[in-house]
Amino acid sequence: MDTKRADTVATPRRFPLREVILFAAVLVAVLGVYAAMGPAYSTRMLVEAACYAILALGLTIQWGYAGQFNAGVMGFVALGGFCAMLFSFPVNPDFWESELPGELGLALFYMVAAVLVVVGATRLDRLGVPKKLRTVIAIVLGVVLYLVVVNAFRGVTDQIESRAGFIGGLGLPVGVGWIVGGALAGGVGYFIGRVCLGLRSDYLAIATLGIAEIIKAFFKNSDWLTRGTATVSPLPWPVPGPAEVGFTLARALYFSVTAVMIAVIFFLLSRAYHAPWGRMIRAIRDNEISAAAMGKDINKRRLEIFVLGCILMGIGGAALASFNSMFDPQGYLPLNHTFLVLVMVILGGPGNNLGTIFGAVAVYIIWIMSGPLALFLMELVVTFGEGAFGWEAPTNMDSRALQARVFVIGLLITLVLRYAPKGLLPEKVRHHG
Repeated sequence: MDTKRADTVATPRRFPLREVILFAAVLVAVLGVYAAMGPAYSTRMLVEAACYAILALGLTIQWGYAGQFNAGVMGFVALGGFCAMLFSFPVNPDFWESELPGELGLALFYMVAAVLVVVGATRLDRLGVPKKLRTVIAIVLGVVLYLVVVNAFRGVTDQIESRAGFIGGLGLPVGVGWIVGGALAGGVGYFIGRVCLGLRSDYLAIATLGIAEIIKAFFKNSDWLTRGTATVSPLPWPVPGPAEVGFTLARALYFSVTAVMIAVIFFLLSRAYHAPWGRMIRAIRDNEISAAAMGKDINKRRLEIFVLGCILMGIGGAALASFNSMFDPQGYLPLNHTFLVLVMVILGGPGNNLGTIFGAVAVYIIWIMSGPLALFLMELVVTFGEGAFGWEAPTNMDSRALQARVFVIGLLITLVLRYAPKGLLPEKVRHHG
């Protein structure tokens, strides 16, 4: 008799009937859109749904894996889109062939030096300076150096806007911008996490929401960097564009790139989820006190998962901006880039990667098709009313139909929270004994 016995009580494998039914329903919906709207429209919808799936995977590991409620997804999406623009957009010779890059670099040097001086001032107590005096010195230096740096920046940025419009891009391959977008979002997430992860979940949500609005406001008002409300377009694609191979084929190629990205991310997250690291993250989520009693570094693990989620949001935001071929700071809205992603995770199931992908595709199909379906129904009612009762057709039916999307998504989230609070594909936790 074999003396080796499994320590794990294996759960009998079952046929994934629910998963098959739900994904079959999504496939039927996609085919319906294809038949009704055509291949170009349906492939565009699939690409955007795939980009949103990457965003949703970033949120589901924060919220589902670690219980961190990030209400500032929009900010990290904007950071990714900015990097996609900055690194892939063609070089602006009016800027680079002048003395402006040197002046801008000098202003950036002043900023870095000011930050280092203020940080050094906060550590004067190590030299024997009383803490109250140290605080006063740091505050005074911070205010004075802030005014100096802002004045230096204002002079340079005004020159950039008047002589070159904006600094332009770097003309590098699109993939470089996507990678840097993820890294920048992760870096910003690291600094946010160092400050905010000690807060309770509700305060964390408020803090991340405010930070997202700050990021949006910075891009919107930095005409020298992003052209502000004037937008930057067209952004290049990582595959041949519509002008070269046609809309349908170009979008299909773009979808293949995003599909490969989702497959790689899904594989890595699944391996991490079932690894000891993933079990430790879930232990912290379920009972932080017990995890700390076992010697786990709670703050470090929570920071890791928060940064990882932000990286995925940055990559997804970069892919979405490149596909839209435009960077528009005003186009980043909490409804579209935070609340919609949250609905995707809730519908699919927080903590379930497969459920999150299903939720992203299903919710985006509902979101994008609610407008055309509402317009179709409104036109039917108006036609019937004109013939039967002599009604006058209302104006702005197109804009009114678009508002139906908000109603449909609100109704959807209400039904899901009422009848499937853990999502249609809830997280499956293996029990060990």
